[in-house]
Formats: sequence, C-alpha cells, structure tokens
Amino acid sequence: MTVDAVLAIFRRVLPSSDLDVDSDFFTVGGDSLLATRVLSAVARECGVELTFEEFLLAPTPAALAVTIATTVGNGALR
Repeated sequence: MTVDAVLAIFRRVLPSSDLDVDSDFFTVGGDSLLATRVLSAVARECGVELTFEEFLLAPTPAALAVTIATTVGNGALR
C-alpha cells in the first residue's frame, strides 16, 4: 500500500482537511475509535491486519505505509 493510499484513508476518516504524509493521526484529531476505522480500511484494501499497538508506533501515513510494507514483506499477512 502506497503512502498516498494511506493518506487517502486518513482523509476519509479524519475531520481535518489539512493532512499530509507526516500528519500525526492523534495530533490532528484522531482517537482510538477512528484508528479502528483506519485499521479496518487497511485490512480491507490490502489484506494486512495491523494491531492498534502497531498503529500507535506508526501514526503518520508515511510511517504506517512503511509498517504495512514491512509486514507484507515479512509474509505476515493475517
């Protein structure tokens, strides 16, 4: 999943329209419920189920895209 695809998910879920690849999900208004929506969209769109802890460690579109790529690269599709 590309960073642009992750950014598109953030833009669908978050109320802020001023988002870029380095926007921290929680700083721009995200909460645990909205994070669940992001994780669900990631799972649906690329087949990778990440944990909430993984999301906490990678709360920007750029960092989350790297986490997804690493997970896929390790063969850890869940």
